Amino acid sequence: MTGHLLDAGLQPERTRLAWRRTTLAVLTGAALSARLLPEVLGPAGMVLALVALAGAGALAVLADRRSRQVVRALRDGGPPPGAGALALLAGGTSAAAAVAAVGVLVHAAG
Repeated sequence: MTGHLLDAGLQPERTRLAWRRTTLAVLTGAALSARLLPEVLGPAGMVLALVALAGAGALAVLADRRSRQVVRALRDGGPPPGAGALALLAGGTSAAAAVAAVGVLVHAAG
């Protein structure tokens, strides 16, 4: 046992690609919201869509940075970075789902 946790194979690259797919999916959802929300919510919908697009961009940057930090920590045997990007993704997804649910309920009632 060398004491290093880094997988010499492709695991770090697979993880990086998984984060890229996730951020691409979030970006796609944000772009769709920019197309659909203004028709339903008016100017508030555009504001929400822009916030979602900015959040998707921030998530992409954070995911890339965290990926590099994890590889560095595994290579050097140091502690892994915090899970702030994961919490951001979970919180943003939950908030988007809540907004979508309210939108569906308001649209169905009206």
